[in-house]
Order: sequence, then C-alpha cells, then structure tokens
Amino acid sequence: MSATPVMACVALGANLGDAVATVQQALRDVAGLPETQLLEASSLYRSTPYEAQGPDFINAVALVQTQLSPLALLHALQALELQSGRERPYKNAPRTLDLDLIFYGYVTFAMPELTLPHPRWHERAFVLLPLAEVWPERVSALQIAAVQGQTIQRINL
Repeated sequence: MSATPVMACVALGANLGDAVATVQQALRDVAGLPETQLLEASSLYRSTPYEAQGPDFINAVALVQTQLSPLALLHALQALELQSGRERPYKNAPRTLDLDLIFYGYVTFAMPELTLPHPRWHERAFVLLPLAEVWPERVSALQIAAVQGQTIQRINL
C-alpha cells in the first residue's frame, strides 16, 4: 500500500560551472525521482549570493507530487546534489547544485536533519519570486516587499 501523494516544493540553485544547464538537468532529475511527479517548474532566475559567496546563482522552484516521506525526499535530493559534484567545504560555500525542501504539503516539524517548512524560505527573494510564479497562494505581497533589496532577475532563455 502506498502513501497518499503530497505536494512538495523544492528550491534549486547553482553558482558553479554551467549553472543554467545544471539547474535544468536538476529539474529533469527531480521529475525522475521514484514515486514523484513534477507538477510545475518556475522560470529560471539569476540572483546575487544571499548570505553566501561566489558568482551569481541560477535559481528555480519546482512543485512535485510525491509519495516519498519528507526524509526520503530530502535524502533523494541530497543524492542528486552529490551526483552533480556538490561539496560542502564550509557553510554557504559556492555550489554546483543546492536542492532545498521548502514545503512538504502543509506539514510543520523540526528535527536535527530537516525543518519544515524551510526556516528561512520567506527571507529569500530567490525562493519567493519563483515560488510566486508556481504557487502564488503561498506568497504574500508583504513577503515580496520585504526582499525587494535583494538583486534577482528572471532569465529569458
């Protein structure tokens, strides 16, 4: 018997190598996760690093429907990061790929390994703007106004 499908939100980002191609491939890889279906992906955005270093990031948000548990989904996302060459030499280091589980339905909980919703999602333009594109009900005008000082632009490919 399988679990009830849940809509989850994944934020994608990269700022090393060919970040556009990496994020595009990561969207395909997320769509290919077991018991998971890609519902919608945002446009790609270019943003300056926020509380991080290195070149500009390429960001997107994906909405998926999944039957994976929150931890199983997190582990699957971390495996995709490793496949892309992700290293964690220090906190907020530049990265080949960063996949963050932002929402898992409306579940709220905190564990050492995972906090849902992501504790800082509402502070980051690189999450809010793409999220507003694919799940506008989760983003308020006040939240968007609060991140206006962060440099971000939609990429037209």
